[in-house]
Amino acid sequence: MWGSSDEDDGGSSEPEEFDSCDEEFYQDKMDPFEDGFQPARTPGPQLDSTSTRTPLDLFKLFFPEDTVQTLSQNTNKQAAEQRANGKTFDWADLDVDGFYKYIGLLLYMANPHDSIEDYWRQSQLVSVPSQIMPRDRYTTISWNLHLSDPDEDVHNEMKRGTDEHDELFQLKPLMDTIKTACKAFYHPHRDLAVAERKVSSKTKTGLTQYMKDRFKLFVLVDSRNSYTVDFSIQTGKSHIPSVNGLSHDVVMSLVQPSYLGTGYHIYMETFFSSPKLFMALHECRFYACGACSEYRKGFPRTDVNARTEMSERGSIRWICDGPIVYIKWMVTREISFCSTIHAAHSGKTVPGRMKPQDGSRKRASLPCPTPLVEYTEHTRGVDLSDQLIQYYSAQHKTMYWYRNLFYHFLDIAITNSFILHNELCLAQQTKLMQRQAFMERLDSRLVADPDARPLAPADTQ
Repeated sequence: MWGSSDEDDGGSSEPEEFDSCDEEFYQDKMDPFEDGFQPARTPGPQLDSTSTRTPLDLFKLFFPEDTVQTLSQNTNKQAAEQRANGKTFDWADLDVDGFYKYIGLLLYMANPHDSIEDYWRQSQLVSVPSQIMPRDRYTTISWNLHLSDPDEDVHNEMKRGTDEHDELFQLKPLMDTIKTACKAFYHPHRDLAVAERKVSSKTKTGLTQYMKDRFKLFVLVDSRNSYTVDFSIQTGKSHIPSVNGLSHDVVMSLVQPSYLGTGYHIYMETFFSSPKLFMALHECRFYACGACSEYRKGFPRTDVNARTEMSERGSIRWICDGPIVYIKWMVTREISFCSTIHAAHSGKTVPGRMKPQDGSRKRASLPCPTPLVEYTEHTRGVDLSDQLIQYYSAQHKTMYWYRNLFYHFLDIAITNSFILHNELCLAQQTKLMQRQAFMERLDSRLVADPDARPLAPADTQ
């Protein structure tokens, strides 16, 4: 039976199951944890907060020189292979400094100017890319950019159709470095969000079989500052059957107690939410909240005291099953949520419109389920993360799928570097750098010669 927030709708009279909607009642229904949030490390940057780190220093945490050396060598091998196959272009072997300059040009083209005056602003950042690298050199690097060893690609391709074949092999040298750095140099705060992220691509590959012209990534984001903590890439149909389903496996792979600790609050979209997942997270001492389809297996189904299309706007129904609270809320349509964190309703309201029997509409404050309020607040971090990436994205058109994802890894590295910069500035109580200034400072050091003078203070504004 569904509990009710409406006194006139005949809510349940069984207090041990539904009657109360205060926080204390629902906390008692869960397995209590004394301290609640117990992270494995102190949340925030895992860096010395007393030292000064430039944008380039932060960026190199995600793109270290040894990884760039590997990418340069694999690109050189790819170019040699293309020339051996009859392609005609001039080529000089790419080194670490040249690869960083190439990245600098990618960032230069990704950095839009906010106003007309910016095009005449004086800075050490060059205004003509040809001063850094000839056009043909930039083009041939883009043609031959390769992350994995071309010889090893052949061996991996021979395993296609077997369990030993790795769909993401061509990404591994960089992807593993980025994923490790995201977790090593920052520890998230209590509230996390799991969401889907889409990367546009025109390439036909098995990785895009479920979405036309797009790759799908699953990301774990710190709701407090939009830092990308971890991510995985959907690889299409797996040869190994899943017992619990894709959405369940994705969340459990991203949320690791050995790395995070316990007591985290995980907010997620409808695609991920399910009673079985929430119970699995609860057993690991993680607590979850998210929009949930009532047709999910395990979602309580009963017509007693349920909502209909004629139900009054703002009316709430809930039911408690073990640690999970299931909520239905009627606005223009019925919305379903479930949570192991919150009470169904704690007195919060949202502006809306009521529809009296005479057909008129009037403004009113509608009761709003607590999980919906908290979900809306904590999933904004995902939206902000996507905005930070998209506005200064290094994405370029390419015919090779792994290059699309290389550009996206570059976007993640730059955005996380910027967030680390902000966190360190807050800890040191120093002035924060705007995103555009951060990009220009990073770009100017990437394209500078090793013996170039340091940036003057005026250049950092």
